[in-house]
Amino acid sequence: MPTKTPALDYTLTRDTFGRLVLTRPGAEPQPVRPVRSFPISHRDEGLALLGPQGQELAWINRLEELPEAPRRLITEDLAQREFHPKITRIRYASSWTTPSRWEIDTDRGETHLILNAEDDIRRLSPNSLLVAGDSGVHFIITDITTLDRASRKILDHFL
Repeated sequence: MPTKTPALDYTLTRDTFGRLVLTRPGAEPQPVRPVRSFPISHRDEGLALLGPQGQELAWINRLEELPEAPRRLITEDLAQREFHPKITRIRYASSWTTPSRWEIDTDRGETHLILNAEDDIRRLSPNSLLVAGDSGVHFIITDITTLDRASRKILDHFL
């Protein structure tokens, strides 16, 4: 049996500047930005639509429960702001201690990062990691077991 899409008490549109705008019946339209409660572990659960002063104007339990049009607008807006490349291979580490320069392959191409401390690698689950590079970019390893043997060997030195 298909799930029923809940009725929304607001509409979402884009203004002439491309910003998301939330409109409720009888109220002034307000610019909003979607914010994930769990941006890495539960990406499509628990999203808030925040107003200009950071106040929560709407809550979304699950993104998939929204009608197609507002879901698409929210997904597009999030994609413009979020950047979490997935590490698919670690080709080289300059040393086994930090700081260490890593040459890596990601789902967005080849790059490098400087690992300043072992604390820059955080475990998200038994098999997934978040790696903070020196430039402020956070890289994700979704499943350590899918990395090649050489990548896992390099990673083992830092875990």
